[in-house]
Amino acid sequence: MYRFNRRSKRPGPSKVTLLGLGALAALLLASGCGGASGEGNKGTSVAAAAAKLADAPAAGGKITLVVGAYSVVKDALADILPAFQQQWKARTGQEIVFQQSYEASGTQARSIVGGFEADVALLAMEGDMDRIAEAGLIERDWRAGEQRGMVTRSIVVLGTREGNPLGIRGFADLTSPGVKVLYPNPQTSGGAQWDINAIYGAGLKQSEAQTGRKDAEAAKRFLADVHRNVESMDKSGRASMAAFEYGVGDVIVTYENELLARIAKGVRYEIVVPESTILIENPAAVVDRNADRHGVREAADAFVAFLQGEQGQRIFMQHGFRPVSEAGWDDAAKARFPVPPDLFDIGYLGGWEQARVTLYAKRGVWYQVLSNT
Repeated sequence: MYRFNRRSKRPGPSKVTLLGLGALAALLLASGCGGASGEGNKGTSVAAAAAKLADAPAAGGKITLVVGAYSVVKDALADILPAFQQQWKARTGQEIVFQQSYEASGTQARSIVGGFEADVALLAMEGDMDRIAEAGLIERDWRAGEQRGMVTRSIVVLGTREGNPLGIRGFADLTSPGVKVLYPNPQTSGGAQWDINAIYGAGLKQSEAQTGRKDAEAAKRFLADVHRNVESMDKSGRASMAAFEYGVGDVIVTYENELLARIAKGVRYEIVVPESTILIENPAAVVDRNADRHGVREAADAFVAFLQGEQGQRIFMQHGFRPVSEAGWDDAAKARFPVPPDLFDIGYLGGWEQARVTLYAKRGVWYQVLSNT
């Protein structure tokens, strides 16, 4: 059940598993909506990638594609990988075996930079993808294409126990005495940084409504007041969700899709959508250096395009993610995903580059909150 707060006008390699279901064909859906990069330029459209694949001869045999992903997409990929395997084999005659690793986004990015040879990365934040690019492993512009490299969207919401016993309506209620709050650690989790961005941004929105301007000090105090009630900070969004399921805390700050997935399995949570919250966007990209070394460039490009295409997006939506393209916002999506009245994106905080300086630098707001300065 959704509840809206409306103001009244006043990895590592150790976690690798194998998925080898003979499957298949990356003729990307003709109506696909993303942009997979092509060899030698700054990015081709999904349609161009599909056309290239259509001309590829059936090769037969077996190839391995290594995927390094942030933990939250694990359940969705359990359905997406077999679907792509099936399409790829039907088109090329090749069987794809997926080697998978799931970790917190920052941990995954560091692992890839440190030598984990992922061919494709799916991460929680642009900054984590940029870290891989800055290490020279992603050689093309991973933001090229219609969706700027994004494959999933969500929003930051609040999850409560059944019936919302504390009457939580928004982020401000997380500052009340006795409310036990969960969110993961932003030093290790990209999901946590989205959570912190949402709370800090809501503080800016609140100050703007009260004074007519963004007040950074007021937003910092708002974040500090929420953090004072945090009971646990786990290393990833998935670990934080697991702790909540075990009974830790009264309220969890998390991705909307995490709660929708649990509710779909019969877990009785309430979803509280704050009036002011942030739009989450998560990227995927081919790790060029590794894909070329392994000789799987074509399959890697096709897989990323599949994630952005119609079938991939449909599966992501089944797992609670919002579509990345306007074409995906059909009546079913509009009915399932309410839009908060004061939704903002990372641009409201000046973009990721500015947010990293403002919030997560050594003297940034987050570390001031931690040290009570």
